[in-house]
Amino acid sequence: MSFVLGRDHTGGPVADIGVYRALDGSDGAPVTLDFDRPHAVTVVGKRGYGKSHTLAVLAEELATTPGLAPVVVDPMGAFEPLAAQDEIAATVTTDPTVDPAALDPASWCPLVGLSPESGAGSLVWNAARAADTLAGMTDHVDLADAPAADVRAARNHLAMAQAWDVFDPDGFGAADLGGGGVTVLDCSGLDSGPMNAVARVVAETCYRARVDERVERLPWLLVDEAHAFFDGIAAEALETLLTRGRAPGVSLVVATQRPSAVPDVCLSQTDVLLAHRLTSEEDVAALESARPTYVDRSFAARMPTDVGGAVVVDDATETAHAVRIRDRRTPRGGESPRASEAGPTD
Repeated sequence: MSFVLGRDHTGGPVADIGVYRALDGSDGAPVTLDFDRPHAVTVVGKRGYGKSHTLAVLAEELATTPGLAPVVVDPMGAFEPLAAQDEIAATVTTDPTVDPAALDPASWCPLVGLSPESGAGSLVWNAARAADTLAGMTDHVDLADAPAADVRAARNHLAMAQAWDVFDPDGFGAADLGGGGVTVLDCSGLDSGPMNAVARVVAETCYRARVDERVERLPWLLVDEAHAFFDGIAAEALETLLTRGRAPGVSLVVATQRPSAVPDVCLSQTDVLLAHRLTSEEDVAALESARPTYVDRSFAARMPTDVGGAVVVDDATETAHAVRIRDRRTPRGGESPRASEAGPTD
């Protein structure tokens, strides 16, 4: 018998994520995660205890599951090894770009830091409704019958977005969700602003593509170091997936070392929580504040101490389990360099 996390029904695809851990620490039955329906999953843990490893295991499983369209937003360049094995269909894009037309016009104002009620914000909003490219938006602003100060401000903010070098009509868009395998967007070469811009457009693309019925596959968006995105311009789009994504069939998986740094809605909307070791009182307290009533012991009492160990809280079955996440099928990535492995300095 295997545990199927996130499932209150029978049938449909599942992901092999590890094994149940008995009270004596021995391995028990297999533990699987439901992939048939959309989910909001949060993975937490201090550095080095398996957070990104768990995210990679989920990506491996998603890549081999028919009917799903997984996308990984990778801020650290840790997921490139997913493409190292022939049995895992994975595409890694370095210096990713996104289609500006995939962004909802209402999103352009917060994206470039303008209030939609301001004169400049109104110009940007209308330009986004009229044009599909940044150049077209800029031309629309230049031709607008508006005060010169508003035109100048709108133009400057659009120029800032253009300087990020992440907007391209041929960049990642809804059509890229139609194929199989996992798409890794390596954002490690981007600063916080453009990295957040990519995440925001990708999140909106996943959501809108399903709402508008442009893709049949169910998108799964995986975001590592999620606190960096909830603290930026991607936050609103990610929160939309958390609160409204499951209705059109969009899943979100976020991983963070700092659960205390993500908004309350992240933990409250999570239906599957995988908690690796945490030692910060602030982070443990964040989990405690969101602890469901059916979890009878504190997270501090349940917190695993071994690498790869996790406490899994499952809303579908209203249960909590101690598990060990399985080994990866692809090489590990994102490890810190060691002085003992460095070459001579002279």
